[in-house]
Amino acid sequence: MATQTSQTDMGIGVAMVFAMLTLVGAAVMLAGPGQLTKAWGFAGAMVAASLAIVAVHVYAD
Repeated sequence: MATQTSQTDMGIGVAMVFAMLTLVGAAVMLAGPGQLTKAWGFAGAMVAASLAIVAVHVYAD
């Protein structure tokens, strides 16, 4: 009995997109004009980093 398997790099690609969003959030956190903007940048960076890790685990074989 043969099983068909396929490998994909979807997890790596999605993780890279979320990593870029993490960098954008970190930049907003560092260069934001006000305290509230910096807080939203930090929150965005944390959410994007978490989703990058989730993407790797979801699409892993």
